[in-house]
Amino acid sequence: MELSDRKKKILASVVERYIMTGEPVGSKVLCGSLAVSSATVRNEMSELSEIGYLEQPHTSAGRIPSQKGMRYYVNNLMTRYDISNAERFSIESRFDNAEGEPEDVLRLAAKLLSEMTGCASAALTPYDPNAVIKRAELVPLSQRTALVVILMSTGVIKSKICRCDENIDIHTAELFYNIAAAHFLEHQTHELTTAKIQTLAASLGEKAFVMTPFLVMLAELARDASRFGVITEGHSKLLNFKELESDVYNIFEYMKNENALAEILSSGRENLTVSIGRECMHRALEKASVIASKYSVDGKNVGSVGVIGPVRIDYARIIPNLIFISETVGRVLSEAID
Repeated sequence: MELSDRKKKILASVVERYIMTGEPVGSKVLCGSLAVSSATVRNEMSELSEIGYLEQPHTSAGRIPSQKGMRYYVNNLMTRYDISNAERFSIESRFDNAEGEPEDVLRLAAKLLSEMTGCASAALTPYDPNAVIKRAELVPLSQRTALVVILMSTGVIKSKICRCDENIDIHTAELFYNIAAAHFLEHQTHELTTAKIQTLAASLGEKAFVMTPFLVMLAELARDASRFGVITEGHSKLLNFKELESDVYNIFEYMKNENALAEILSSGRENLTVSIGRECMHRALEKASVIASKYSVDGKNVGSVGVIGPVRIDYARIIPNLIFISETVGRVLSEAID
């Protein structure tokens, strides 16, 4: 059923006031802004309730938008807030000292989102099944220990100290670099098999004793870098929303499940996804909404950042800020691999 212009205005007014106050909205409150009588508004609100766009929590109370009504508002009625240049500068300045390590950048993004929205937030670290190793280095630390460092095409950096039974010098580091360049760079993780490492080590002759531990470590770091992780912030902020009181601890438990959270953050083909209430397809989130925006590194979507809050989350303001933060995350991580 196509809504009349007046019904659209009334629905938008109810949604926006409910987002602001969290309280049911009565017909008298809307009369002034709509320039129609209270009886007319009341009749229109009654019809909107009959077709499922509004709900009446209590017989004597005003009305609140249903999840169907909130979806209609987001898709058809909402006017997105424009981020000012000052706000863009403020967001970008928070990332000025970020050095490109994905977990640090995404932890900062999640913290910033939670501060800005007053909701919980989550970030999915870069993941790409086709990611390749872009750089690999060996940094001697002592006679028999060195730091193995790798950089993936997703922007993920991994490092670990490795010890061997032979002395390490600058020539060892050069040999490691040459071997990595010839046999590991631009290769995917699944190609770094045990058999490949063994064959390569066997071809090194007497250098195999010093080099094998570092090659094994390189492969382990690459496999570790290929696993996704989830960073969350601001759980306690959900306690401020009374409509989530009976569900908040179930939401906390849900947010501990990295696989479930990663699935909803990365779902859908679009760069932006808005899941409202039961659309989240999880019982713990029936009264919540999840807004997620994907970020790209080197031209590929490899992760997402998102906000988790009540159904009455301020979509019009949060969506533009979320998109800008996800774009900033992608830019910072992409610069790290240039």
